[in-house]
Amino acid sequence: MELRQLEYFVAVAEERNFTRAAERVHISQSGVSAQIRQLERELGAELFDRSARTATLTAAGRAALDHARATLAAAGAVGQAVGEVTGLIRGRLVIGMVIGCTLTPLFEALAAFHRAHPGVEISLLEDNSDRLVEAVRLGTVDVALVGTAAAPQGLEMLTIISERLVVVVPEDHPLASRRRVALRDVIAHPIVCMPPGTGLRTVFDGACAARDLRPGIALQASAADAVADLAARGLGVAVLSESMAAGRGGRVAVRVIDDVDTPALLALVWRSGQSPAVRELLARCGRAFGGPGRPA
Repeated sequence: MELRQLEYFVAVAEERNFTRAAERVHISQSGVSAQIRQLERELGAELFDRSARTATLTAAGRAALDHARATLAAAGAVGQAVGEVTGLIRGRLVIGMVIGCTLTPLFEALAAFHRAHPGVEISLLEDNSDRLVEAVRLGTVDVALVGTAAAPQGLEMLTIISERLVVVVPEDHPLASRRRVALRDVIAHPIVCMPPGTGLRTVFDGACAARDLRPGIALQASAADAVADLAARGLGVAVLSESMAAGRGGRVAVRVIDDVDTPALLALVWRSGQSPAVRELLARCGRAFGGPGRPA
């Protein structure tokens, strides 16, 4: 029995799919399947029910999963303990980043970390904020840059940006002539916004639910530029954050949604008790951030 077999087993169990697990561990699907078959032969039991489209744990697989995770954690702790004594940081970091968010300080922090610690393999994963938060909780992502409405339960968080919601409309739109815009005024029009699972959408949906308002979502896009451009062409009223709407020129008018006080947050999230590599990266991120960014 090898550690890599246990790593592949845990990956398939958490992803519930051999293809996604193979992408996660950076080998071919056939390689993952072969190693798990070998592990099953050594254990004398099948770990997965392969009859359905998803890979479902058998009773034996469920019994083995916690022990496999504990074994991998113990192996990681050995390297961590040695690294803390010698000052040498090795291993692998999986960094999550919300789709449609380009934040230069994060890339600068990653580059500086890589130069200082070339022995650490870095992977970058894009997804929506909700899935990234869950991946951090599961331990499949070490640190994630996410949009959120509040600190995710059970995770540490460093807020990078905190901004209010705004509405973006063409200059000739009725809302453009108003100095103050309320949420009820906004949802009287078709809405263009980001999809569920993004922090900005969570703030918007929560504000509407608190007032028993039911917005009509006309169009959705993951990129702020696309949301704003659709609104500029008269296809709906865009709901974004302040920095997302900044620098749009004379084509559109931007108004703060006056009665929505809950901010959209852009934040780094991670689990407590992390490895030296994660702690070092977070320290570099803390030093690098401070420029403009875009919550999603």
